Amino acid sequence: MSDTEKKIADMQGQYLLAVSQGQRLTDAEWRNCRVVLTTERIALIGDSKRQIALDDIDRIADRFDVNQQSVGVSEYLAFHVGEDVVLVSTSDHDVFQTDFYRASLDSAVILAQHPALKGGVVQDTAWTKGRLEVTDEALRLALADGQAVDIERTDIGDLTVEEKQVSGEERTVIQVEHSEGDISVETHLAGEEFHATVLRTMLEDSAEQNQADLDLSSTEKRVVMALHSGVSPFDIPNFVGIDVEKTEAIFDRLVELGVISVVRERTEVALTTKGRRVAGDRMGEQ
Repeated sequence: MSDTEKKIADMQGQYLLAVSQGQRLTDAEWRNCRVVLTTERIALIGDSKRQIALDDIDRIADRFDVNQQSVGVSEYLAFHVGEDVVLVSTSDHDVFQTDFYRASLDSAVILAQHPALKGGVVQDTAWTKGRLEVTDEALRLALADGQAVDIERTDIGDLTVEEKQVSGEERTVIQVEHSEGDISVETHLAGEEFHATVLRTMLEDSAEQNQADLDLSSTEKRVVMALHSGVSPFDIPNFVGIDVEKTEAIFDRLVELGVISVVRERTEVALTTKGRRVAGDRMGEQ
C-alpha cells in the first residue's frame, strides 16, 4: 500500500467471477473472502487474492445474474472491468456501497455548473471546479467560487445524462435536479471518465430509490402539480376539488414522504377561562 493510499473498509463478504475475458461463466460459484476497500483498489482476500483497481472500473451495476448462484444473492455490486465482470457481496451492503462511493469520489476534483437551472429558469452560470465529498446523506461540493452545495441523496428528482462540450472537451454531463431551500434547482456535473461513472451510478441509485418510495395517488399527484404551478396551499381544496380535511391529510402524507416541507404552521386556538374573563372585563369597560 502506497503512502497516499488509505483503507476505507474491511469486512467479510464473497465474490463471484461472472465474466472472464469476455466469456460468461455460467458455472461460476461464490467464494468467501475478506473485502478490503482502499482509496485505490478493492482487494478480495480468500484462498487466493484478487484485486480491482478503482480507476479500471468501466461500469457499476446492482445486478448481473449470470446463473442461479448470482440470482440467489439479494444484494451485490457488479463491477465491469475491461472484459471481466466481478460480483461482490458483503456483510453490510449499504455500508459497503457508500464506502465505495467515498473511496472513489472523496476529494476528487470535477467541473460543476451550479445552478444551471433555478426554478425552471436557465441561469447564465459558468463552469467552475469543485471538490467532492460523499456522506451517508449527501453529495457535497466545495466550489472554487466559494459556494458550498449539498445535494441530498433523498432529495434527488430527475436525472439526465448527456455528452456535451465542456471546457473544450467532449464530456459526460450529469444533470441532477434537487432542492435549495424551497426552490428547485438543477446542478450539472462533469469529470474524468471514472468519476463520471461512479457519480452517475450513485445519483441514479438515489433517484430510483426516491421514485420507488413515492407511490402517490392521482389526487396526491394533482396536489403536487398544483403547488408546483404556484397555487397557494390555502386554495388547494377549491383548485383540486377536495375538502379541507382531505387536503390536510394529503399534506401530512406528503410531508412524511419528504415531497413538501412545512413553511409555516397555523395555530388553532380557543379561549381559556382566564381569556374569557379578560374579554368580559374589556367589554365591560366599553
